[in-house]
Amino acid sequence: MGYWNSRGLRGSGFEESINYTNDIYRQNGLGLIQKIPTPITPVEIQKDTGRISLAYFNSKSTVDYIGVIQGIGVCFDAKETNAKNFPIQNIHEHQIEFMRDFEKQGGIAFILVYFRFFGRYFYLPISELIFFWERAQNGGRKSIKFEEFEKGIEVFAKDGGIVHYIEAVAIYLERKDKSLEVSPQTPQT
Repeated sequence: MGYWNSRGLRGSGFEESINYTNDIYRQNGLGLIQKIPTPITPVEIQKDTGRISLAYFNSKSTVDYIGVIQGIGVCFDAKETNAKNFPIQNIHEHQIEFMRDFEKQGGIAFILVYFRFFGRYFYLPISELIFFWERAQNGGRKSIKFEEFEKGIEVFAKDGGIVHYIEAVAIYLERKDKSLEVSPQTPQT
């Protein structure tokens, strides 16, 4: 069973930006996205402050966020790295399975990654994440290079800290629709 200690909550600044963005989306009728809390059981609590200093996770979490954007179900995880690449070990198999199953039900699953070193955000759909995950599982590279993210969809922070990922979702859906368009059939002879 995993443990959490006071060094936990890495990326909480990024998640706070996502939470703020989600509040703005809700207020403007663009979407309703909820942060999914990770269930923990406290082991040590500081008596003077009441803060949890050590706890264990009750169960594996699924993803950080789940909800609906303009009628489309979405789930995603928010990840942050200080490195110049994104370690695959930051994604867990049960998360891959959940996101894969979510898409099978007609939703959209992805991760948002913040590269602190570069100050840039990226949207990575589950289909691409699975490619990198399987590459690592089959003995390949154990991280996703920053350059590989640059070939994808960048997310921009604007308007006072909004991480405007709905634009990235729209770009993804446009690309997905174009790839699903049926090419003209060759006449049969």
